[in-house]
Formats: sequence, structure tokens, C-alpha cells
Amino acid sequence: MNTRQVLGDTVGRTVIKLVVVSFLVGAVMNVFGLAPLDIWWGLRDFAVNLWQSGWAALGRFGDWLILGASIVIPLFILARLLSYRSER
Repeated sequence: MNTRQVLGDTVGRTVIKLVVVSFLVGAVMNVFGLAPLDIWWGLRDFAVNLWQSGWAALGRFGDWLILGASIVIPLFILARLLSYRSER
């Protein structure tokens, strides 16, 4: 496998493209006052918040499940008992 297959172009052209794109991205980040660590910390905070709110959502789901089951399960048992009696 040669470098053209790996990089998609010659080494020189790939390096130049990477330098230009890196400069443009750095300029945009500078305009918005971003630093690379800000992005990493933002991604980490996003993942932590998602994890915490996800568990909270599952907790609410469990609460709703138990609340609904407290009505549905007795009604189901009652309906089954009534249908069993009518079959006999």
C-alpha cells in the first residue's frame, strides 16, 4: 500500500491542505474565544450531563411504570378472573 492510497493525495499536497485547514479552524476558534481544552471539557460535561439526566429519565420511567402497574395489574387479574368464570 503506498502513501497516495493512505492519504488520498501526495504527501506534500496533503500536508499543505492540513496546514491551510488547521489555520482556518484556528482562526475561527480564536474569533469565538475557544481553546482546544474548552472543547474537550465541553464534550466531557455534555457526556456527564447526558449520563446524569439519562439516569434521571430512567428513574422517572420506573416511577411511571410502577404507578401505571398499580392500576393495570389488578385490572388485568380481575379481567382474567371474570373471563375464566364466564368460560366455565
